[in-house]
Amino acid sequence: MWVVDGFLAGLIAGVFMGAISEMGYRFGLIKSHLVIIDGEYGLEMLKLQKSRTRVYAIGVAVHLITSIVFGIIYTTISYFAGFNYWHAAYLPLYIVVLWIAMLFTALPIAGQGIAGLRIRKYVWAEQAVLHIVYGLGFWWALGIV
Repeated sequence: MWVVDGFLAGLIAGVFMGAISEMGYRFGLIKSHLVIIDGEYGLEMLKLQKSRTRVYAIGVAVHLITSIVFGIIYTTISYFAGFNYWHAAYLPLYIVVLWIAMLFTALPIAGQGIAGLRIRKYVWAEQAVLHIVYGLGFWWALGIV
């Protein structure tokens, strides 16, 4: 069923994306760590005091929930549009839409500026790589679920 497939593939892709974000951040390659951005914003919205543990706990939850939701949205659109969602031709467009939404909606809402310019000049490129990881992980996971 497309909802379960979208849920599981979104979760798996979110884990891949989060892991690459974490590794890139730890090695100093990525400044726009998705889990930290989500966690800090979530704690700010909940008006809770920041701690590393809370930032990661909230950040992982928000990141995985949004990854799952985006997975379900894709498989639902695919189902109702009548095409096979694991077909590689359709997924890149969806990933580009998610990437653009991250740059011009999610990052500004989280206080990081348009395209994350408050973090670093090249956050758009970091986010492109992370979204490609999500797309590849999602496509791979759709093939096994």
